[in-house]
Amino acid sequence: MRMLRLVAAFFILPLLGACASSVPQSSSPPPAVQALLDDYLIGVDDEVQVSVWRNPELGITVPVRPDGRISVPLVGDVVAGGRTPDQVAADIQEKLGAYVRDPQVAVILTQLRSHEYLSRVRVTGAVRQPVSIPYRQGMTVLDAVLAAGGVTEFAAPDRADLFRRNEDATTTSYAVRLDRILNRGELDTNYPVAPGDVITIPERTF
Repeated sequence: MRMLRLVAAFFILPLLGACASSVPQSSSPPPAVQALLDDYLIGVDDEVQVSVWRNPELGITVPVRPDGRISVPLVGDVVAGGRTPDQVAADIQEKLGAYVRDPQVAVILTQLRSHEYLSRVRVTGAVRQPVSIPYRQGMTVLDAVLAAGGVTEFAAPDRADLFRRNEDATTTSYAVRLDRILNRGELDTNYPVAPGDVITIPERTF
């Protein structure tokens, strides 16, 4: 699963960041890691390292603020949240051009913190305690619903849905027959959940 591969890749990010300040922009992480990072959108609390070749005094390592920005020497605030590292580097490079001749900027993710938010599983609707819980490998719909305290007496459990965000930004829904899972032991729709899934249990209509 792509999210799990991405999280695993960040175990070696500190090793990559240690070399960033001494190499030009053309230096990059190993291809297997870089392939996972190229399209990653930076999130709040992710830590990024900005390096400017031959200008180490302009380099910084900072977390992304709640407003999605980072402060860069000479340039000031730059939007990082919701953008890829390459997009942020290009923005900084363009703005630095007013102060530094032919700047070469690299932006490297050194700590992936926002994944803890992105990889959560959420249960909403007619449950005793709507929850947002950390994803765990092997977790199923039933695990998530039980973590929410189960359904209420007003629930329509057989009209529950699991919503999953796809890589192309579309959303797929899966019908969950929660009543059959809970009361009959029929596990056909007890789907394994994925990071970012949302499970919704509607209330009965009277």
